[in-house]
Amino acid sequence: MKGRVSYDQLNAAVQSINLTVTAKYKIVHQPLKTLSNHARKLHQRFKDQETKDTKGQFFIVEDDIREFAQTKVDKRFQGILNMLRHSQRLKELRGGRLVRYMLL
Repeated sequence: MKGRVSYDQLNAAVQSINLTVTAKYKIVHQPLKTLSNHARKLHQRFKDQETKDTKGQFFIVEDDIREFAQTKVDKRFQGILNMLRHSQRLKELRGGRLVRYMLL
């Protein structure tokens, strides 16, 4: 659909998104007392990014992908996110200087 992106590249992007979501929500669902200092800061950042539209939904932002999957978020990755949005696997929510990608 978009350029010459192979299925392997698309599947690798989906795997990095899945890895990011599991790592992020593993931190979110842990009790605060069991978290380290770095994890507490991440937990607070995740809670600050949440809006009334994303309440109770799984979502990620580009910083989460960089943090947990160690994947470069470049133009090719942006194109892959657009393909996933077009095929209704992701939903893009903009607001507050952040682009949130909600999983469907």
